[in-house]
Amino acid sequence: MPRATPLTRPAARRLRPLLLALEDTLDRAARIAADPLEFPRRYADPADAEVAGLVASALAYGRADLFRPQVAYLLGEMGPRPADFAERFARAPSADRFPAFRYRFNRPPDAAALVAAAGALRLAHGSLGARFGALYRAAAGGGAASPVRAALAAFAAELRAAPPAVALLEARGPRGLAHLLPDAAKAGACKRWNLYLRWMVRGPDGVDLGHWRAEVPAAALVVPLDTHLARMARQLGLTRRRDLSWRTAEEVTAGLRLLDPEDPVRHDFALCHLGMSGACPARRGPEHCAACALTSACRERARPGSARARTASPAPRRGAR
Repeated sequence: MPRATPLTRPAARRLRPLLLALEDTLDRAARIAADPLEFPRRYADPADAEVAGLVASALAYGRADLFRPQVAYLLGEMGPRPADFAERFARAPSADRFPAFRYRFNRPPDAAALVAAAGALRLAHGSLGARFGALYRAAAGGGAASPVRAALAAFAAELRAAPPAVALLEARGPRGLAHLLPDAAKAGACKRWNLYLRWMVRGPDGVDLGHWRAEVPAAALVVPLDTHLARMARQLGLTRRRDLSWRTAEEVTAGLRLLDPEDPVRHDFALCHLGMSGACPARRGPEHCAACALTSACRERARPGSARARTASPAPRRGAR
């Protein structure tokens, strides 16, 4: 059954024009340049974009200034046609193909396994999108409560079990690849998987690419829940929950579905970047709220003289200018 939402329909009607206004004021080019979405958008061919998108989304954890150079390195090593590279690499994999790759606890064999797995699924099914679409339709036809979640769990399992990926990790073990390709059947929100789906399924609309729109309906998507979006969602009454779980992601999506049943994750990019950009920081003052299109709907807006405003904008130290 669809997840319930604390957002009322009247509140949703009031919120929708505010979110549209927020989108209108968003500097899309600047925000895309600061987002891992910039990597798949570099490629005109959907085949290359889906492979680049998988690499970029899998590594989109932690600090952007640290993971972005690693994504750029991997894609640079793969050349102008990542899809062709991945397929060739799946046929002749090498654990040390990306020797300069280092990110957190992920090492060169993990990156090699990720690329080889993508190539193996493309060789077996023609494209990543075709395979995910088949898994989604099977889950929907089988009566899964969340076909997207079931399809993601199956898709990740197939990538992790791809023969060249397993062979590459024989000495290292599968833990690193399991982190890059998490199991959506577990409790976590799987932000990176839902981010990848948003890129591939929605659009094309100047943000998302829409290359898989014939495979999965945008109405079935779940928001890529991270700390930024979770904070915005609580402020707008989309959820009362404070955990970053799949359940919370579904609750936020249910609220956004009241605004647009056919495209519930449309506003994710603008909402997330409102927090990422610093326009709505966690410790904010009235000056932030005065410039925000969502102020009238925000339940935690700062007011002059309020305790929140005083915390967000501390008085200067004695003697400071």
